[in-house]
Amino acid sequence: MNAAPAAPPAPAMGSAAELVGALMGHGVTDFVVSPGARSQALALTVAALAESGDVTLHVRIDERVAGFVALGLAIESGRPAPLITTSGSAVANLLPAIVEAHHAGVPMIALTADRPARLRGTGANQTTMQPGMFSSFVGWESDVAPPGEHTESYAAVAGTAYAAATVDIPGPVHLNVQFVEPLSSAADETVVALARATRESVRAQFASNGDASTPAQSGHIELTPGPRTVVIAGADAGERAEAIAHDGGWPLIAEVTSGARFGRNLVVHYRAALTTPELGDAIERVVVLGHPTLSRQVPALLERPGLDVVRVDARTPVSVRATDAPASETLEWLRAWQRWDRAAQADHAQRMAEVSPAARAPQIDVARSRTSADQREFLTAEVAASRARVTRELLVSAAWRATWPHDRLVFGASRLIRVADAIVPGKKIPVHANRGLSGIDGNIATAIGIALAAQPALTRLVLGDVATLYDAGALMFPTGEARPRVQVIVGNDGGGSIFDQLEVAATADQSAFDRVMFTPQSVDFEQLALAYGWRYVRVTTMGELETALIGAGNEPELIEVVLER
Repeated sequence: MNAAPAAPPAPAMGSAAELVGALMGHGVTDFVVSPGARSQALALTVAALAESGDVTLHVRIDERVAGFVALGLAIESGRPAPLITTSGSAVANLLPAIVEAHHAGVPMIALTADRPARLRGTGANQTTMQPGMFSSFVGWESDVAPPGEHTESYAAVAGTAYAAATVDIPGPVHLNVQFVEPLSSAADETVVALARATRESVRAQFASNGDASTPAQSGHIELTPGPRTVVIAGADAGERAEAIAHDGGWPLIAEVTSGARFGRNLVVHYRAALTTPELGDAIERVVVLGHPTLSRQVPALLERPGLDVVRVDARTPVSVRATDAPASETLEWLRAWQRWDRAAQADHAQRMAEVSPAARAPQIDVARSRTSADQREFLTAEVAASRARVTRELLVSAAWRATWPHDRLVFGASRLIRVADAIVPGKKIPVHANRGLSGIDGNIATAIGIALAAQPALTRLVLGDVATLYDAGALMFPTGEARPRVQVIVGNDGGGSIFDQLEVAATADQSAFDRVMFTPQSVDFEQLALAYGWRYVRVTTMGELETALIGAGNEPELIEVVLER
């Protein structure tokens, strides 16, 4: 006896399968879902496809956390990880991540479910004006009518959304889809098959017509030798900033999150160099890549009247024109910066050594001696270094040293990223931070997204206590969700000590300043970690810090580093 044919899926399920399948066809591999009734067709379709191994699903109950997890996934993979939410305030909670993605140029697709348009403005439950909610920060948006009323194919809409998020200038887009009852039916093999068929149809279209999502290059920039030039690499500038500096023979100012902080042309102590008349005042041209945000000296330089500023976006090819003219002036210009930076690094190392025994170089000659007095001297120095209190400089230096090219290092928006930018030497490692708006929101969630996309690599996040507490909800992994290798390293000085460095700290009433700026806290980070099922380590000395950094396991870990204000 033949089995009864499977019932056709509800219209909502059919449209969801077509949308998801088309995104898969464009290369989407990861989806981030927050629970809700109106979005159930989309969520259940993705869950069925995840169960069959077609996609990877990440579930977060907090939409703000979900948004930053998707941001981190896209930062690491280069592909958008569509965000699926229900209607109402759920959609509004995506705004922080969308604004960051807009300013940082990270591809993102907000795939939000909505009630039918006729209910807007009537007081209907969980209904608001979702279309246009992100209009200032998305490059494209569409308000899609309910199944049966929508005339364009859902696959075409999904393709337009993906292209808008990835082509030319990457960034966020908003695809708002109205659903009416019945909101779902069984996410069975019929639904999976429809999604797969749509995926293959989109792929076949690519094969015949080419991938329309390939970004177009903008006009070529050719840099000529001659002017006294420096190359400035801000956040996400990438390795080509170093290549441009190398090809031109120019000094390289590379922020710690630029991806270009390496090479022989690197100037580590660039802040002080820019205030030195024989160097900073002599600059005639600046080539800027990425988004510089970590110093006051760079913006001051870029605002200088008469300075030739060449801004290079991510799509623009750049070359340095070869010349037969003598390069002696260019070479001397570079060497002047290099000599100055070597001296500045030596001075900094001396000052660090005077402050802490942990910053003093091991006495190798003494260690090799066979006399008992020399051996005792060496061991005494090593014990003193191990027992030394952790400072901000020692913390970021240790994290920098411990990170390998196959790891990921993420900095939160706190005082620590500026300390790192001021002192860490050149090293070719992947470094990330949310520098689009430099907010303290979503730092942990972003790092977790990066870790999920980068696993089994180890991801370390270095941030302050206030930024940690702001995003504490991101520490929660719903049961069954992937728990990547990630160390959240919290520099806990009891509040927002970054404000201590601002002019207001010298003029404001101390009590008022502490209450509204420093915002003191006494949270038990061990209990916080345990509440979310994270391994916890408390660190006060350099020996404990070094042990914690190299002792990362396969589970999420929170390392609390106790610092003085």
